[in-house]
Amino acid sequence: MKSFGRPTAPLLVQLLTLTGLTLVAAWLMSTLLLFFLPPPAPDFYRVSEIEQTFRGAAPVFTERRPLILTEQDRPPSPVLEGKSIPSIRDKIAENLGVPSSRVVIAGERGPLSDRRVGRIIRDRVARAGMSEEEHFLISPFNVGVRQADGRWKVVHPEVAFGLSDWQQRVALWFALSALAMSPIAWIYARRLSQPIQVFADAAERLGRDPRAPPLEVKGPAEVATAARAFNEMQERLRRYVEDRTAMVGAIAHDLRTPLTRLRFRIESLPEEQREKYASDLDQMEEMITATLTFVRDATKAAERTPLELSSLVESLCDEMAETGAETEVEPGEKVILEGDPMALRRLIANLLENAVKFGGRARARVFQKDGHAVVEIDDDGPGIPEKDAEKVFEPFYRREPSRSRQTGGIGLGLAVVRSIARGHGGDVNLVNRVGGGLTARVQLPL
Repeated sequence: MKSFGRPTAPLLVQLLTLTGLTLVAAWLMSTLLLFFLPPPAPDFYRVSEIEQTFRGAAPVFTERRPLILTEQDRPPSPVLEGKSIPSIRDKIAENLGVPSSRVVIAGERGPLSDRRVGRIIRDRVARAGMSEEEHFLISPFNVGVRQADGRWKVVHPEVAFGLSDWQQRVALWFALSALAMSPIAWIYARRLSQPIQVFADAAERLGRDPRAPPLEVKGPAEVATAARAFNEMQERLRRYVEDRTAMVGAIAHDLRTPLTRLRFRIESLPEEQREKYASDLDQMEEMITATLTFVRDATKAAERTPLELSSLVESLCDEMAETGAETEVEPGEKVILEGDPMALRRLIANLLENAVKFGGRARARVFQKDGHAVVEIDDDGPGIPEKDAEKVFEPFYRREPSRSRQTGGIGLGLAVVRSIARGHGGDVNLVNRVGGGLTARVQLPL
C-alpha cells in the first residue's frame, strides 16, 4: 500500500511557508548588502585634468575611466547646482581663456545617501596628493565650452560597459545567497511534488493491475481528499468490471440449458437435418465454453511473480515443435518482469498457435526497448488488411467467412491476448511485414 508518509500541513500552508522563507531570505540578503558590503565610490577628476582634455592632451588613467572630448550642437544638460560649481566653472573658464558664460557644468546627482561614500572620496583625494582647496568633479558629469562657431566641446568620463567591481560583488552575493537557498528550495519542492508522484505511480499501477491496493489516506488535507476520491474511483471501476464480467459469465452459463433442450428436440428430425443442427449446436457449445473460460481467467486474481520471459517463450516453442509445429526462437537477452505466469503463458501460446495456423511457421524473439519487454512473433502468412488490424481483437470476430472451427477458431484468442497484455499495463498489435507475413508485437512494462 502506497503511503504519503506522516501527516503534514495543508499544501496552502506549505506554499505560504516557502514564500515567507523566500521573502525573509531576500530581506536578510538585502540587509547584509546594505550594512556590510562597501558602497560604490564614484570616480572623481581634477579641474586640471578636465582642462588638459579640452586642450587635446587627455591624461592617462589607470584606475579611473578616461575622459572623452566630443562636439555637439547643444549645451549639455541638466545644469549642476552647488556651492562649489560656480567657482569650478570660473576656474575652468579662466584657465581656458573664455568667459564664464560660455562654460556649462551638467550632470545628474543627488545628495550622497551613505556617509561612507564621502569618507571613501576624501581618502582617495588624500591618497592622490590633492589639497582640500583643489577643485574636482565627481562622475558622472559633462563640462561644455561653447566655441566661436556656436558648437559645444564637451568633456565627460567614458561610459562604462559591463559590470563594475561593486556590481560584480553584488552579483556574487546574490549567487551565493541563491546557492545557499537551493537545498531548502529543493526539500520543499520535493515535499510538494511527492503527492503528485504518488498519484502518478498509483494511476500507472492501476492500469497494470485493477486489483492494486488502494492509496493510504495521509498527507496534506488536499492530498487526503484526492486520495479518497482516487480510492473510490478505483473501487467503482473494479466493481464495474467485475459486474460486467460476471454478467457475461452468467449469460453464457444459462445458455447451456436451452442448448441441452435443443439437443433432445433435434433427435426426432431427419438424419440430414439433425447433422446440420448438431454441428451448429456444437459450435455454440464451444463458444460458451470458451467464454466461460475467458470469464474465469479474467476474474481470477493470480499472484504476480518475477519471471524470465525469454525462457517462457523458448519452452513454449519447444513444446509446439515436439508436436510437429514449425517454431523457432532467435537468440536474445534475458528479460525479467513481474507478471502472472499462467496468463502470460496463455498470451504467448495463443500468438504462436495463430502464427502456425495462419502463417505456416512461427519465429519469436524477445528483447528490451524503452523500459518495456517486447515479444515479436513473425509468420509467413498473407497478413491482414489495415482496416481489420483492430477488429481482430474484438471478441468472437473471425475473418474466416466460413466460420469453420478448424480454420477460423472461436474468435476469442486475440481478445484474450490483448486483455492479458493490457492487464499487465502493456498492449499488443499486429503489423504487416514488408515482403509478406505478419508480426505480432507485445509490449509489457518492465
